[in-house]
Amino acid sequence: MSSRAAAAVFAPRSLAALAEVCDLAPPPALDDLTTARAKEVLADVEVLVTGWGCPPLDADALAAAPRLKAVVHAAGSVRAHVTDACWERGLAVSSAAAANALPVAEYTLAMILLHGKHVLERARDYRRDRERADWLLTPREVGNYRRTVGILSASLIGRRVIELLRPFDFEVLLHDPYVTAAQAAELGAEPVSLPALFARGDLVSVHTPLLPATRGLVGRELLASMRRGATLINTSRGAVVDQDALTDVVRTGRIRAVLDVTDPEVLPPGHPLWDCPGALITPHLAGSQGSEWQRLADTAVGEVARWAAGAGLAHPVRRERLAYLA
Repeated sequence: MSSRAAAAVFAPRSLAALAEVCDLAPPPALDDLTTARAKEVLADVEVLVTGWGCPPLDADALAAAPRLKAVVHAAGSVRAHVTDACWERGLAVSSAAAANALPVAEYTLAMILLHGKHVLERARDYRRDRERADWLLTPREVGNYRRTVGILSASLIGRRVIELLRPFDFEVLLHDPYVTAAQAAELGAEPVSLPALFARGDLVSVHTPLLPATRGLVGRELLASMRRGATLINTSRGAVVDQDALTDVVRTGRIRAVLDVTDPEVLPPGHPLWDCPGALITPHLAGSQGSEWQRLADTAVGEVARWAAGAGLAHPVRRERLAYLA
């Protein structure tokens, strides 16, 4: 991983915990697998702990690591560095994607509750007027009781959001073509078609990975079908949503948008969404940051410990599932 990622994720106590379950190669972290030092280290490596900034583990890199048996990724997606050569070699691969899903789900829950109460707009008006409006004149569309929340994709994050919504009085809809009606019911959601998800949802939260089939999935027609005053939340990837279509509909004031990701990322300085009162744009902060990095490190340490004990991996990544993962 990059030296910056190593310093952020693996605090001294995490490195000490890792050293208790394996013979840990001395720092610094490898961020280039072609150097003489890298080849010297890789010659003895059995488990490689990876993170943000890891170079591709291609055939040349693997040739320098003849003893390598497992890759434990202390972050989410493994697409950028786990190559076909890894699968052909038969390496076991693990990811901390489940650990990274929790803060994204927490962010999503927070935005659902805040936007249900129209907190941002009402706080803005309060700051402007410096007086309290008549609360008995609050419109019926404000509030979180019996609202309908649509979840697009039962991904790791989508499932965690549904789980976090259970204590609240929401009707939860789910669209995922790979989830059966029985599985959706078990999760606590009503399975619906993609058009129904957008037409019925007071809030729709996007959690589908960016794949060729999902690029631009949330297009102009779906956005136009959303209820007036509805909110679209996107913590997945910006390109899953048609950015131009979203900009047009949010600028009309018909719907609101919470965007932790955009297309491109970052939007150009003059993009109209920056100044649109109906859009809240955050700098891709929903995933693990700050104290939450410790959860990623703990997950990686746990996986190495399991591997060393011969217990296998708790969070394996399967090659056949890559087509459906972020």
